[in-house]
Amino acid sequence: MDVKRKILIVDDAPMFRELESLFLARIGQVLTSGDGGDALRVAHEERPDVIVADLSMPGMGGDELCRRIKADPDLRRTPVLIVTGGGRGDDHERAVRAGADDVLEKPVNRLALIQAVNRFLRLAVRGLVRVPLETDVRLGLRDRESWGWSRNLSRGGMFVESDTELPPETELRLRFALPQVQETLEPTARVIWRRAATRTARSGLGLRFLELDGVAARCIDDYVYERAAAEPAEDADAAPVSAG
Repeated sequence: MDVKRKILIVDDAPMFRELESLFLARIGQVLTSGDGGDALRVAHEERPDVIVADLSMPGMGGDELCRRIKADPDLRRTPVLIVTGGGRGDDHERAVRAGADDVLEKPVNRLALIQAVNRFLRLAVRGLVRVPLETDVRLGLRDRESWGWSRNLSRGGMFVESDTELPPETELRLRFALPQVQETLEPTARVIWRRAATRTARSGLGLRFLELDGVAARCIDDYVYERAAAEPAEDADAAPVSAG
């Protein structure tokens, strides 16, 4: 008998709990909770395979819930997807800094939610789907700026070839454009890892987006989803780690 994987949905708004439960009912056993404190109790009792939590809730919000999940030896491997509202770039940053494995925006797109949760339920490697993107990227630091060339993009980050020496944890502002998109995107990002130059490849930076406003997030979502099925994946050594 095939046992359904458990999905814990955490939101203080009944309408959103019910809507997300309806979206996900066919791919797993849905559990629900109305606040972060109760969700932590449910997580210990039920050991869900993935948690979908609203960022802004009274008491313990989704970011604090995520921090506690990731700090708990029994739960820290549980993927946490945080849902933000309002399109604010700093909300996305709060979720990433809390350790979220993925971030989605309200109103939640049904297909995007199903695909995101399915990836955590089915795949052993939980990095986000990435597609090729070749474009100039400005790397802005407090005291200087430089340029790089992107190789690939996911909803969580990008890989940029650059000779600029930036150690992991360095934070910077990016500026780049997507094909056929009028807006120039300017998220902040953190260096997750650096690839040294080889005889066949330039040095480069694996970057995780931090501050990402609603317009930029939707542009990146659309770009990735439109190309994910048609484009082959890049080499593994060119991919940002984890959610990048």
